Amino acid sequence: MAVDSKYHRYREQGEDANVNNVAEFGDPVRSLFTSTKVFTIHHHIDITDEEGNLAYQAESKPVSLHDKTDIFDANGGFVAHMERKFLTIHERHYVTMADGTSFELSNELWHLIKDITNIEGLGWQLRGNILGLNFGLYDENGDVVAVIGQKMFSIHDKYCIDIYQPEHEAVVVAILVTLQHMIRDRSAASGAASGGGSSGE
Repeated sequence: MAVDSKYHRYREQGEDANVNNVAEFGDPVRSLFTSTKVFTIHHHIDITDEEGNLAYQAESKPVSLHDKTDIFDANGGFVAHMERKFLTIHERHYVTMADGTSFELSNELWHLIKDITNIEGLGWQLRGNILGLNFGLYDENGDVVAVIGQKMFSIHDKYCIDIYQPEHEAVVVAILVTLQHMIRDRSAASGAASGGGSSGE
């Protein structure tokens, strides 16, 4: 069954790709799905393929101001390291791949509907629709690399990602994990601000 929502493009394993993604970009070459383990001292993300087989894992340090996270493949091989710059308004995260390639994701301002994050070092952009929980990843030529959809109302923080340039899969996975951390951090900051504001009389 095809998922036909224009604004919310998340899909579960076993479902067809979103018809709007297919119409705009064609059929994805490969799709991956993430689920975050809850109630653990580590922030742990499992990334599986269409058949539910483990493809990657990401695990963060239990206590770290810099949100240091390592990503591994299914065999335990190192894929990438990510960490956040502490005390910055740019929401800056640094990523280093296993082959030494490094890049940064930074975002000065999250707009109400649209959000653009420049990926410095690659020349790529991550363009988001915050209300629709959709994100498109584009290369330096403006060609789509992947389309990301986040599931609404899930305690396991689920995402699906349709990949159109499979040669960049490892980099795409690192960006996906970083995006999840950025959204989680912003939600936590927003919740803290709301709590602080409501507590004052």
